[in-house]
Amino acid sequence: MPGLIGRKIGMTSVFSEDGKNIPCTVIEAGPCVVTQVKTVETDGYSSLQLAFDDKKEKHTSKPMAGHFQKAKTSPKRKVVEIKDWKKEYQLGDTITSEIFLEDRWIDVTGITKGKGFQGVVKRYGYSGSAQTHGQSSRLRAPGSLGPGSYPSRVFKGKPMAGRMGGEAVKVINLRLIKVIPENNLLIVKGSIPGPKGSYLIIEK
Repeated sequence: MPGLIGRKIGMTSVFSEDGKNIPCTVIEAGPCVVTQVKTVETDGYSSLQLAFDDKKEKHTSKPMAGHFQKAKTSPKRKVVEIKDWKKEYQLGDTITSEIFLEDRWIDVTGITKGKGFQGVVKRYGYSGSAQTHGQSSRLRAPGSLGPGSYPSRVFKGKPMAGRMGGEAVKVINLRLIKVIPENNLLIVKGSIPGPKGSYLIIEK
């Protein structure tokens, strides 16, 4: 499935032909450099390794610096492998946002905003205890966690307090409203997970 690495710029809105105001996300998609080509003969499957966003050589490890040098490109911050490319590319080729067409559907994967350690009310929507007749100190507590004498443990997967956010989420079938190839920008209908400036994987 062809795709690119991108960066979330932020949200805006555009007007459709019938005058509706459509909320949109602006994405900087590429340009990405092909830093490795994997084939069925050599690796057991076919894929392209793409790299995006320049970084300083002094912040790059020697193995990765040599890896980028093979592709004759500068060191990059983000490296992603994307499978099932039908079109053939060579090591060092540059892929831009021109692979996308307007008014088509794309899938976007991003890392959600991290919200830190949260309780069950915020994390899972627990209702909490009663708030009248003398407020309890257990207002936002989870309550009973499970069986007592048998099996004397909490079952794995029990919704409890913990880290919230910071997870990879894929949003499918987003409408690509506009492509601006000269600036490597995509305007996509709707919202996309992650904060401004976060990396995205865009697949068509």
